[in-house]
Order: sequence, then structure tokens, then C-alpha cells
Amino acid sequence: MDKYVLGIDLGTSAVKIILVNQSGKIVSEAYHEYPLIQSQSGFSEQNPEDWISAVYSGIQTVLKKVTIKPEAIEGLSFSGQMHGLVLLDTVNTVLRPAILWNDTRTTKQSQEILQKMRDFISITKNKPLEGFTLPKILWVKENEPETFAKVKTILLPKDYVRFRMTGVLNIDYSDAAGTVMMDVEKHQWSHAICDLFGIPMNILPPLINASDEVGTITKETAVLTGLSPKVRVFAGGADNACGAIGAGIINENEAMCSIGTSGIILTYEKGMRDYHGDIHFFNHALNNAYYSMGVTLSAGYSLSWFKRNFGKTLTMEEFVTLAEKSPVGANRLLFTPYLIGERTPYADSNIRGSFIGLDAMQTEGDFIRAVLEGIVFSLKDILSVYMCYQKSIETIVSIGGGAKSKLWLQMQADIFNRRIITLKTENGPSYGAAMIAAVGLHWFNNFKECFDQFIQVGDIYFPQKENVDKYNEYYGLYQEVYKDTRSLSEKLLEIERIPR
Repeated sequence: MDKYVLGIDLGTSAVKIILVNQSGKIVSEAYHEYPLIQSQSGFSEQNPEDWISAVYSGIQTVLKKVTIKPEAIEGLSFSGQMHGLVLLDTVNTVLRPAILWNDTRTTKQSQEILQKMRDFISITKNKPLEGFTLPKILWVKENEPETFAKVKTILLPKDYVRFRMTGVLNIDYSDAAGTVMMDVEKHQWSHAICDLFGIPMNILPPLINASDEVGTITKETAVLTGLSPKVRVFAGGADNACGAIGAGIINENEAMCSIGTSGIILTYEKGMRDYHGDIHFFNHALNNAYYSMGVTLSAGYSLSWFKRNFGKTLTMEEFVTLAEKSPVGANRLLFTPYLIGERTPYADSNIRGSFIGLDAMQTEGDFIRAVLEGIVFSLKDILSVYMCYQKSIETIVSIGGGAKSKLWLQMQADIFNRRIITLKTENGPSYGAAMIAAVGLHWFNNFKECFDQFIQVGDIYFPQKENVDKYNEYYGLYQEVYKDTRSLSEKLLEIERIPR
């Protein structure tokens, strides 16, 4: 009998579930959406019960598409959106909607954390940005004290789903690191942080490895999903960590470039490395390893925004193809993709995007190419930070929307001046979650063996020297735009704040 695993990726807008066999082939998949709650500006929340409904429905959909016995599915694991705050009471009932990673209400709390604790970054290896979990907890403590008084346990999104499916409370190291309450080097919750900010240690769940088995699903879960009650459940990890596994990033000189709504450059770290908060540094879903990453907030979002406003009648493929008519440098047009602020390397929520070098001779294709180039320039900013810390990256695996266009892939090779690799089958975090289950079940002795079986390289793009030289000149100008427009962005925002 063939054997299978499920990979469950709990995203921000939907859950993606895939069924994978022992050779790494996806034999069935499902995608179920759930709503976002935005009650006021800066707030971003979800009802955890919506996650449960979507996951259970998704598993049912996956099973309906295949004719296999439930017993053939031996295990499952999770990937999940990072940093989200789920609060449970003494009987494990959700106390309030979950506060998500893209919620920005916590600027005050984020600033206070660094003011009160100078060695914070040395413990967590990260700045306490608004998106992370600790500022959210402090916001609830300050603004909803009656709710905070009832808190018995905090969980992150995928850990709550796993709890509902198994009845077991815990959190893996890769997601725990994203709370910025953990001592990343010591692999334990930080007593110093919790004591200083008045967070009881007993509300923090036990820490486990991503590939650790937490048990089997409950009988109720089996009935509601159609799975066998004997299916073994493995902890899983943060979505970016699982995405790196799904892309086969296991060497320190390799990186993953993921262009989705946001853009990410992520690389494997075998041991500790101190980036002083300039780059995110987290515990990995791979045991006793780490990963680091930089984020540009409006990568694919910039392109979809531009198409939504100026290319409504075209498909995305047709829209991007228009950029092929434009030369390197888009006829002297630069675009900075700071539509909702920026994270790496600037961590500036006030900066806004711009087109620089507008010319009456420029065409639609020039604007589209400028947007594509600007997104890659913003990702090169992250590589530049790595270079400042003598981190050598030779090969980049490109996934997401940026891997769907040959033009964009060659652009990455030329701007990064690195070899760019694509994958034949790319399913990101859900595939990484399935691989965690496969290794947990001992289908393979280690992740390297799993990578060799599951991951196949697609096309390879090499930098073209003439383009590299031109892009280096344009990138030098691109780097000047932030500092030259920063004060203008702040003044524009200030105009809107002035009462009339």
C-alpha cells in the first residue's frame, strides 16, 4: 500500500493543504479561504474558529479527490503564519480574535520595549517590530486588562490548530523565536524578558522541535476530517522556515528569494551569527539550526497594485510581457516599492514609494519594467546587508511570483549578480510541512535524503555581464532615493494628520 503525508499551511488569507506520496509527488490539494477582520485602521485580526473550519473542510476536499484508504495517510504537519497572538483561558477557550502579524497597532509598545531593555536584541537577535508577538501581548495587557487577567496560555496560529486536532499544547522553536520572547541561542523562553514586562512564564507553552511527534489526532478530529485516528502529528514550523525546507535551502551559501505579497531573501545558518537586528535571525524548523532573512514589504504587492490600476484588461502574464519592450534601466526610470513602508534595511513605516526620472518619451512597458526592477533592487538591499556582515551567498533559489516570468528571473540574476535556480515543483511552506512529516515518520534518515527525493531543480539563469554593469549604476542611484525622499514622505503624511 502506498503511503502519504499531509502538509497544512495556515496562511494569512487561506489554508493550503497538500497530500504527498513517498516519492514527493502531490496527488491532491485544496485551498480554503477565511476572512480578515479589520475593525479600524492598523488592526488586523482573525477568528481562530475560521481556521479550524477551513482546515477540516480542506482535508475533506483533499480526501474526496483521491481513492485511497484513510489509513494510507500516515502523518501530517503544519506551516503557519508567524507572530499571530492567540489567547486561551483556563479551559482553553479563545478569549478574543487573534491579532495577526500584519497588525500595526503596537508602535508604542515596540518603542517601549527597547527603551526599557537595552540588551533585548542580544537575547532575541531581533528588533521588537510591531508585527511580532511580544508587543501584541503588551498591547492587550495595557488596553484589555480584563482579558489579559484571564489568559492561561498563549499560542501562535498553527499551534492552535494543532492543539484543536490533538489536544496537546506546545510551540516549535521556529515560531517561538518569532514571538521575541525566546533566548534564541539558549533555545528557551527568556526569564529576563518575561520578568521585566510582567508576563507569567506559565502562560508560555512547552518548546519542541518542528519534527517532534506530538501524538495522534483526537477521535473527534478523525470524524470531522475523515482521517484515521492513528495519523501521527508532527509539530511543524513557521511559514518562512517551512518555505526554506520546501525550496531545499540547506547550505549556508544558498538563499531563497520569495516574491509574494512581500519579498524575502532567506538563508540557512548552521550556527549563531549576530546581525544586531539588521536582519531577522530565527531558530529553524531544522533541528539545531537557524535561518536569517530580510523582508521588503511591498514586492508582488507593488506589481499587483500597478496592474490593478493600469492594466485591468490584461492577464498578469500579458502585463509583465509588456516590460520586455523596455531596456535595462527602463529608459532611465526608477521605482521604489515602499507603498506601505519598508522593513529591511530601513524599518520605516512612514516612507512611501516613488517613480524617479519621469520622461515624456517613456511608455507603459517602461513603467512596468521599472516596477519589476525596483522590487528586485529592494531585495538586493537585503543582500547588501548580508555583504556588510561578510555573509557569502552564491546561489539563489527563486520561488513565488518572481519565478513565473523568464524576464523577471533573468533580471534577478543580473541585479543580484548571482546564479538563479528555479524548481520543477514549487509548493512552498505546505511542501516543507509535508517534508517535516515525512522525516518525522522516518521515511528518510534526515532532511538531506528527503531533499534529494522531493526537490528537483528546474531552469538555471546566469548573470549577463553587460546587464550586471548597467544595473550596478542604476542600483547606486536607487540607494539614494530613500534618503532623498524620507523627509518628503513624512511631511506628506503629516499634512493628513493636521486637523482642518
